[in-house]
Amino acid sequence: MPSGSDPDFLEFAATHSGRLFRTACLLTTGDWHLAEDLLQETLGKLYPKWRKVSRMEWPFAYAHTTLVRTYLAQQRRKSSTERTTDNVPEQAVRAAGDTELRLTLLDGLARLSPRDRAVLVVRYWEDRSVDEAAEMLNLTAGAVRVRSLRALERLRVLLGDQLPELALDRA
Repeated sequence: MPSGSDPDFLEFAATHSGRLFRTACLLTTGDWHLAEDLLQETLGKLYPKWRKVSRMEWPFAYAHTTLVRTYLAQQRRKSSTERTTDNVPEQAVRAAGDTELRLTLLDGLARLSPRDRAVLVVRYWEDRSVDEAAEMLNLTAGAVRVRSLRALERLRVLLGDQLPELALDRA
């Protein structure tokens, strides 16, 4: 186990927390508090294994995979305790242009299942290959392809006519 203040781990965390936090924000659909918790839990899982992880060829890839798998594990645990409600939160005021497109996409992602959201974020937002996504999500390459296609179709249905209008506004 690393010493109480392992400078290599602290440097890794300082250098890569921003990128990991952006992914966490996308996975938690913009909930910064949940994203911070997810990042903290991920770094907490890496710390005891840091000697082994730091010798890997791609320690960031390991950290990223840990982040995504931690998110999916949290969602599995939550699904058994959460209850639906009739109270719908107020919608955020949407600005024009790129911001409106981003908010609409985040809203659509929020309405997908956690696994579908993770597949789309890893495959398309982070531009990972099918094989990389499969390894990260602990799925087969074929499952990633099928889930990607189905999740994109669900997203298109959820967004309906909003997306073409927003895309034209950006031009």
